Amino acid sequence: MDPTPEDELRRVDRTFAFIDLSGFTAFTDAEGDGAAVRVLEEFRRTVRWVVARRGVRIAKWLGDGAMLVGVEPEQTVEAVVEIEARVHRSESPLPLRAGIARGPVLLIEGDDHIGDAVNLASRLCHMAEPQQVLAPASLVSSLMVNTVERPIGDRDVDGFAEPLPVVELLSADRP
Repeated sequence: MDPTPEDELRRVDRTFAFIDLSGFTAFTDAEGDGAAVRVLEEFRRTVRWVVARRGVRIAKWLGDGAMLVGVEPEQTVEAVVEIEARVHRSESPLPLRAGIARGPVLLIEGDDHIGDAVNLASRLCHMAEPQQVLAPASLVSSLMVNTVERPIGDRDVDGFAEPLPVVELLSADRP
């Protein structure tokens, strides 16, 4: 018997991150395709290496960025903070920015996620400055032992009715 559409719908609690290399289009225009591809290759190597160690999945590559999905928020946060720190230390010509959010979402066909947490992570990434990882304050957990948060205040986020308390997440060993 084939499953009904209702059988395919289920909510799961996941943590999402969107990461993006800031200034990629301008860099490509100024430095050319070869330089752009080299930066992307290094970026993707770094992302693959970190997420594999942290138990986080690359949901999809988005050109000069990626969407990451994790079951546990601490692992996802620490993966993103580590990726940002590694990109920064590598002296990449392009800094990373990121947004992270967690919450219940619809899981469609086993690999697509739809819901507020996905949208919030994406919007926070677009709001972030270069070298900045943004998240709602509610995401912060005492289990994030390698990450510190810096409150940056309530922010209006497109698509969300009320301003949200937002924090910047930083590696605990970064000045």
